[in-house]
Amino acid sequence: MAKSATEKLNSAKQPKWVVLEKNFAGIKAGERMFVATPQIVDDYIREIPRGETRDVKEMRADLASRSGCDATCPVSTAIFVRICAEAAITAIDNGVHPDTVSPFWRLLAGNDKISRRLPVDPDWIDERRRIEAVNDGSKKIGV
Repeated sequence: MAKSATEKLNSAKQPKWVVLEKNFAGIKAGERMFVATPQIVDDYIREIPRGETRDVKEMRADLASRSGCDATCPVSTAIFVRICAEAAITAIDNGVHPDTVSPFWRLLAGNDKISRRLPVDPDWIDERRRIEAVNDGSKKIGV
């Protein structure tokens, strides 16, 4: 039986640091690449203050910097973002209030490629971003 997004999120994966032998996804041979875990990505998303947003590219740069690497793997990061979002959506579907789950809408906009693959209406994501921008006096969020 396939693992749920929540099970994948809570798995005991360990991060990796890899020196690339050949170019990969815009990262040059010889550069150090960080491979995060679903939990590291979830922790990053939870750190984004209410009323602010980041994007996946910015998150990857931040995680690379934090880990002493030149880049963060774009492929695994996209997978981990989706795991985090699907686990949050499942929790919301099971009655958990959106304010208590990982706020993936602070990282993803409704028109992002990852968002279109999620089991939620992309307009819901943009609405969450608008709600937080209106209810928070900090940086306004464009959607």
